[in-house]
Formats: sequence, C-alpha cells, structure tokens
Amino acid sequence: MKIAISGKGGVGKTLLASLLSRAFTAAGYSVLAIDADPDANLAANLGFPQPEEITPVSKLEDLIEERTGARPGQSGSFFKLNPRVDDIPETYAVEHDGIRLMVMGRIKRGGTGCYCAEGVLLQALLSHLLLQRDEVVIVDMEAGIEHLSRGTARAVDRLIIVVEPGRRSIETARRIRELAEDIGVNNIAVVGNKVHSQSDKEFITTSLPDMAFLGFIPYDQALVDADLANRPIHESSPQISARIDEIYQALISGAQVPGTAR
Repeated sequence: MKIAISGKGGVGKTLLASLLSRAFTAAGYSVLAIDADPDANLAANLGFPQPEEITPVSKLEDLIEERTGARPGQSGSFFKLNPRVDDIPETYAVEHDGIRLMVMGRIKRGGTGCYCAEGVLLQALLSHLLLQRDEVVIVDMEAGIEHLSRGTARAVDRLIIVVEPGRRSIETARRIRELAEDIGVNNIAVVGNKVHSQSDKEFITTSLPDMAFLGFIPYDQALVDADLANRPIHESSPQISARIDEIYQALISGAQVPGTAR
C-alpha cells in the first residue's frame, strides 16, 4: 500500500504519518516512511534518536553528482534525467523501532518543471519508492502535491488530506483535491484532526460534503504535553491511538466514513 498525506501546514500531517507508520508496523507490515516535507519533523515524531543528525537525500551532494553527473547548485550543467536509485533506500534509509525512514529534503522541481540535478534524483527516487517497492510506503508531504507527478499518481493507493476545523484548512483541502484529480489521483479521503466537539466534526463534514472520510482525531492536550516534554507521542493519548486504529482498519479494508457528520 502506498499512502500520501497532505494538507495545510500545521494541521497534523506528520502526526498522522507517524502514527499510521506505527500502526502498520505493529500489524506486521514492512514500512518505509518518507519525509518529503521541507520542515522534516517525521523523524522526531517517530522517536528517532538525534533526528537532527539525519541528512536529507537532497544534501548528499556526492551521491547526487555520482548518479546524475552534476554537482548540486551548478548552473548550466548537463545531467542524467534517469539516474539509478534502486539501491538508495537500502543504503541511506535509517531504522528505529522497526520503521525505516528516508528524509528527502526539498524537491525544487515541484510542479514548475525546474530540472535541477537534486530535483531529478529525488523525483526518480520517489517514483521508485511508489512504483517498485513491495512494502507499505507512507509519504508525509508538504501542503500540496508537488511531489507527485502523472507518472507516480497511479501508484498512490490513497491520498489522505488532513484538515482541522478552520476555513483555510478547508480551502487548502479543496485545492489539493483539484490538483490531485488533474494528475489522475482519484482515491482521495479526508481525516479530520484537532476535533474538539461534535460541532467541529459537523463543520468539517458539511464543508466537504462530497469527500470521503477515513475518520476523526480528537484534540488532546496530552499530545501537546508529550511533545513539550519530549515523550513518545504514540504513547501519550489512548483516545487518539484508538482513532488511529480505526483509520488503519478503514485503510486496509477500503472502508470510509460517509461524508456526513456522525
């Protein structure tokens, strides 16, 4: 299963990516978590020791030059558009608690077609991870779908858009869906996060009436306290853990919550 997670900044994409990674791992799946958000907080959320010491692939300048033929940052250079990447996950992924992680760094190419050497390598690597790997791949993306292309879109089993009760979050979700559908991603679902009350849930579902929902994650101060105290987030809130398990079950069964409040 290949899962991409997007949404407005700060809505909880990384939280969901980390907790789903743990849920799939606990169920016996081989999981490769991909941090494709320039803020790069997935390692910390997963409890990796010294997450700041993990070097993003985009900063492995010797590797990029070896595979593409061009040094990052060099202007006017010729470089390979189809570099070899199949061995990179085994060499550069780091592992903790049974979860393997790769931090991509910023993909400069984005949707603008900026063909820099590091961007081409990262795009080829992501395509390999989504199209060729026989494991669960969970991609924590930045706000948007810049990391996906028409070529990789067909490999995404589910694009999850995380939303919180707020107009900007809802508008971002609508834009992400439009962009995703333009490149052929149609298996889209929503997870509501930071839900304080039934009215919050109703606001989200009525604002996105034609979208499928996988579930809702309640707001829990215990999660904030755990983050501030540098305690394991996945152990801090039983009620959030229960909701994550429901979302996991919905993913593997293909089920969804109807787009109406419940």
